[in-house]
Amino acid sequence: MACTTILVGKKASYDGSTMIARNDDGSYDVKKLIIVDSKDQPRKYKSVIGQLEIELPDNPMKYSSTPCVNTNRGIWAANGINEANVAMTATETITTNAIVMGADPMVRFKKAKTKKEKDIPGGIGEEDLVVLVLPYIHSAREGVERLGMLLEKYGTYESNGIAFSDQDEVWWMETIGGHHWIAKRVKDDEYVIMPNQFGLDNFDFDDAYGDKKENMCSSDLKEFVEKYHLDMNNDGNFNPRIAFGSHSDSDHVYNTPRAWFMARYFNPRTYKCDGDNADFTPESDDIPWALVPERKITVEDVKYILSSYYQGTPYNPHAKADNPKKGIYRPIGINRTGVMAILQIRGYVPDAIKSIEWVCFGPNPFNACVRMYTNVSKFPKYISEVGMDVSTENFYWGSRLIGSLADPYYGYCIQMVERYQNAMAYQGHEIVNRFDNKFIETKDIKVIDEANEEASAMAKRETTSIINNLVRESSVRMKVGYSRADN
Repeated sequence: MACTTILVGKKASYDGSTMIARNDDGSYDVKKLIIVDSKDQPRKYKSVIGQLEIELPDNPMKYSSTPCVNTNRGIWAANGINEANVAMTATETITTNAIVMGADPMVRFKKAKTKKEKDIPGGIGEEDLVVLVLPYIHSAREGVERLGMLLEKYGTYESNGIAFSDQDEVWWMETIGGHHWIAKRVKDDEYVIMPNQFGLDNFDFDDAYGDKKENMCSSDLKEFVEKYHLDMNNDGNFNPRIAFGSHSDSDHVYNTPRAWFMARYFNPRTYKCDGDNADFTPESDDIPWALVPERKITVEDVKYILSSYYQGTPYNPHAKADNPKKGIYRPIGINRTGVMAILQIRGYVPDAIKSIEWVCFGPNPFNACVRMYTNVSKFPKYISEVGMDVSTENFYWGSRLIGSLADPYYGYCIQMVERYQNAMAYQGHEIVNRFDNKFIETKDIKVIDEANEEASAMAKRETTSIINNLVRESSVRMKVGYSRADN
């Protein structure tokens, strides 16, 4: 699935929290935010795409999830936070190369050709990973270990990147071929940018086969690299991106421009990203996987960058100027996004209120986040009860309507959208601050549900208001309008 991911270490964030976030850019998937109770977690799981049956442990935890409303292709839980305050987002579809694919082919479902034959199950993939891993892990590191075990045992039918976080650590994991994988801990003072390409650009095998402080991998990865001649660096330093990734022409219009824009935003003075003699251009293959930001990163920064479409550059598709470069690169904030979630784990508050999911639906340039405490038994109906038919009675379809109405009349509507986004943002923070204090004072778990209901009501009020305004503005701008003064 064509997505964009950003990861933020605790010393790189504004408040010392870890944050992992991803645009889930499917095929206009209708999504909702729910809590999966431990009693509702299956003990035997069967995937739709891979047709693979897997026995699951008997001790699942409850967790948040943003599944597809239409489950004919599977659950596609996308992301979530469990009751141990561990977050996971899965997955960022990544790229690989022909040598890797030939050495360790993908594990794809094979339908029996005759009645005497049996179907051959495929491996696991994005459809499955959150359900198979998140309910059973108590740290980000455990997430890497459990998923690594599943990949080595069952294989995968696609190339994916997966993020895990807890209050102290953020880990990034990438699949390699059908059964291999690699993972690295994000340093506390760094952020990571991931745009549908193999990302890791450095790795320490000694640590991975030793203490595993910041590096982990499949048990035979070093032997795999040596056997199939995958180490292509000339300087003696192993670069996973060169070994396992791709460098195609399509990468230069679809993937690397997004990394360039994110680095340009968070490190405008560290590197020259515009004009002649730029350190990096939108088509550079060597934009760093991780960087130390020039200032602390906020929730609003993450939302902005995952909503961006090359504002302030010649590539902005909404630019008024007749520029041949307009719209030539794939934007980060794209029309087909189903859900974006910023998973924030805050180590400075009690466990019950440690985890917050800032979630938004539909195209990010026009939507806004509503924040939800995740240590609850259910989410408000406005967030969790979504159908396949368009309705203003839930946050998903309200958000999708905003984008559909505002995009065709961008110049007239963008100011309304910005006011809506700002109103949602500051009220979200106010609600967090107020209910953090209320819970710390009372220790009453009911306070968390009260906070989520208030946030949901606020989101419905603000979303309804902007839809009203956009309907009027777009109606005024319709082509079938006519005035006698037009003669």
